Amino acid sequence: MLQQIAALLKVPAEAIKNLDDETAVNIISNTFNDSSILNGINYYPTFNPIEKIIELYEALVKSEKEKVELLQKLLEKK
Repeated sequence: MLQQIAALLKVPAEAIKNLDDETAVNIISNTFNDSSILNGINYYPTFNPIEKIIELYEALVKSEKEKVELLQKLLEKK
């Protein structure tokens, strides 16, 4: 079972056998950072969320204008 776990973790089985509490704490403290973590994946957005909201709002306004123009054309035909 240890071999299977080691294979899944991609570490040698000996590393798991020789792991003690102090080593584990050392590994965790050296690899932990205060960044945002999403499902174990570091997440660094490369966009400004406010700009995305503005883009979505502009797309919504454009869509509404197109809908109004289409409705006006339909009314003119009648």
